[in-house]
Amino acid sequence: MKLSRILLAAGLCIGSTLPAFAADPYPVRPMELVVAYAPGGGSDNMARAIAEAAKPPLMAEPTLVSNRPGASGSIGWSYVTSTKPDGYRLVLMTPEMLVVPLMGIGKTTVDDFQPIARFTDDASSITVRADAPWNTIEEFLAYAKANPDKVTISNAGNGTIPHMAAAAVGEKYGLALTHVPYSGSAPAILGLLAGDVQATTVAFAELRQYVETGKLKTLAVMANQRLAALDKVPTFKEKGADLNFSVWRGIGVPKGTPREVVEQWREAARRIGMTPAFQATVQRQNLTLAYADTPQFTRDIQRQADAFKTLFPKLRLTQ
Repeated sequence: MKLSRILLAAGLCIGSTLPAFAADPYPVRPMELVVAYAPGGGSDNMARAIAEAAKPPLMAEPTLVSNRPGASGSIGWSYVTSTKPDGYRLVLMTPEMLVVPLMGIGKTTVDDFQPIARFTDDASSITVRADAPWNTIEEFLAYAKANPDKVTISNAGNGTIPHMAAAAVGEKYGLALTHVPYSGSAPAILGLLAGDVQATTVAFAELRQYVETGKLKTLAVMANQRLAALDKVPTFKEKGADLNFSVWRGIGVPKGTPREVVEQWREAARRIGMTPAFQATVQRQNLTLAYADTPQFTRDIQRQADAFKTLFPKLRLTQ
């Protein structure tokens, strides 16, 4: 009986101390969603749509978008991992995370992050000014073949998917293209509109408005099938070249983030992806909804990472 009283007393003492060791509620202050590119492009727009959808009451505190461009994205990614992994600093994940480290730029890789969810996926394209002399992809490729180094083609920065896509086209067809890096998709498109370059490999979704208003024309897309909004424009696959490059966007947190935080964001992401207002915003941005939950998103990233590691040495990408 004496022993039982001792154990009971000990249990009460331990129980009274539990609140002191309980996990702090999350979130208790605003969170930061970091975009590793300049404002105005598809990644920035996507992040702002996510932040808007994640505002209270979905998450207890607001999510603030922070743009930290530079070094092909590695500055922003490094910034996210430079602090305690507590869920207060998230990253907008893009496929450039798989490529830039292969170029020797920065030290942060996709392996430093825990993927949470993918929201969109958009195919790269070969797009030129409306007044360009080429009306088909065959004409463009023939000109580039006959004029080595004379075709200037913009991308969203060294090591970005548009850069890799253009390099893959060059490798496939034996072309010597002059790659012109910009600090994001929006500046790359503006460079084309201004006539500073002759073509771009930015995703069609991000320049669709200029195609529809007659300022630009897309000659081919790098997808498995024709895009619904561009049903008269062929894919490279139709032309016998298995070139499939796209820009997907999702969110992630640094590895080591508490599981309960990851699960809270996973549920929030699921609800964001189902929200009609969010879907409408994405469609207005001409981006393509392609939601994937944590397991599928993680598998897709790993599969693409393995493919890029095989392809990268063939492309001779340089900084």
